Amino acid sequence: MQLKRGEVVTVEITDYAFGGRGIAKIPTEDGHYVIFVDNTFPGQIAKARITKKKKRFAEAKLIDVIERSSLEVLSDFQEISGGPYIYVPIELQEKEKKESTLEVIRRIGGVPDPNAIFDEFISSPEHFFYRNKMEYSFSCIEHDRQTGEDIDDAFALGFKRRGTWWKVESLDKPSGMFDEQWETILIEIRQFLKESGLPAWHPPGKYGFFRHIVVRKSFHQDQLLLNLVTSSEGVEQFDAKAFSAFLQEKLGGRLAGLQHTINDNVADRAKIENGTCTLLYGEPIVVEQLLGLNFEISMESFFQTNPKSAEKLYTKALDYVMEGDLKSDNVVMDLFCGTGTIGQILASKMNDVRIVGVDIVEEAIEDAKRNAKNNGIEGIEFYAADVGKFLREYPDFIGKIKTVILDPPRAGIAPKSLQKVIDLGAKHIVYISCNPSTQARDMDTLVQAGYSVDKISLVDQFPHTGHIESIAKFTRRSEASSS
Repeated sequence: MQLKRGEVVTVEITDYAFGGRGIAKIPTEDGHYVIFVDNTFPGQIAKARITKKKKRFAEAKLIDVIERSSLEVLSDFQEISGGPYIYVPIELQEKEKKESTLEVIRRIGGVPDPNAIFDEFISSPEHFFYRNKMEYSFSCIEHDRQTGEDIDDAFALGFKRRGTWWKVESLDKPSGMFDEQWETILIEIRQFLKESGLPAWHPPGKYGFFRHIVVRKSFHQDQLLLNLVTSSEGVEQFDAKAFSAFLQEKLGGRLAGLQHTINDNVADRAKIENGTCTLLYGEPIVVEQLLGLNFEISMESFFQTNPKSAEKLYTKALDYVMEGDLKSDNVVMDLFCGTGTIGQILASKMNDVRIVGVDIVEEAIEDAKRNAKNNGIEGIEFYAADVGKFLREYPDFIGKIKTVILDPPRAGIAPKSLQKVIDLGAKHIVYISCNPSTQARDMDTLVQAGYSVDKISLVDQFPHTGHIESIAKFTRRSEASSS
């Protein structure tokens, strides 16, 4: 194929691959040439830009869906880049996710027949409005979804146009992903801020005033915590009290708090640590509840994006942990524990087992300690440390760990850290992954090290996207056991 990187092509998507990659097949003299196109679905005609060219295949980024699949069902939701399958019936999404993930486990994980160990596919309890956090961007460069044209000197508030970092498509109606009331009034919020006379951010030029709005939601409280991110350029002209009063009028008791972050960092990120933050109204936290425990969440806290589905995920993971016949003198080590959610839930059910949580993010560990205290949970210890270094600095745990819980970031576990986990000699490992392809890679390593894969379940935490979470239970084979 005479394709070049950067070339724009129009292709028909015929199949689905893991991670939300549609497959197009181009006939050649030597057979089909395959193009993987992110965020596409079988039956669509897609316009895409080639990002990588190999001898047998190419990879491409979606620009536009030119023609919808006959499998899609259009709705009143506005399609956004973060929800590319909003029009695909949920049962078809789940079917493709299950089949493509099990194929990855077979191909990469060293499991000849994944169906033999497959336990359960757990659907999200809510398929729409399930997210508890959303970030909206401002830009003075707007892409008009109706005309397909770009508008300069605009005031756009919504989401980045696919494949760009400078254009924004304004959100004019709910996306179906986040809180319906909030996204319904967002168009009024955009108009209110536009009338301030202060400009939206100009991403290429790195100037302007309004940059982002970040919203966190507590389903337990049914409240929203907002953070408006601006530059300091013209801040003295911004009437923060008027904006606060406007939001209170629109949201009433649902407005838990409003923060204003001034961020002059040229990096296009909404992180609070990049600027100075002022609380304009209410509280800087919301409280979410998972399986009867309360968790305080600040704007920067890590917390599961889909709390109702997270309850299903944690319940299944803890089923796997408790199948390990835990006794009162056993130690359960929760590595990459974040805010310690799963460890606290386990401690609330088995308070005679020693639980140790480790994570490199100090703020997350502080949140974990505070939440455990608020929930009256004892018997759990938290350490802020790199997982690999912690296991080296505390060798006395070797041989005493009955079960290890792993919940690493998308990149999986560094090989040296995984080897240290193996060296602990735990009888059982329960591995939660937000990226089954890296889990499959680590799965192969664990199998080579003497573990068997007992069970695997899939949890749909992110409907309308290509993402899926997986939970795998491993048992150390008796001939390899050191505990």
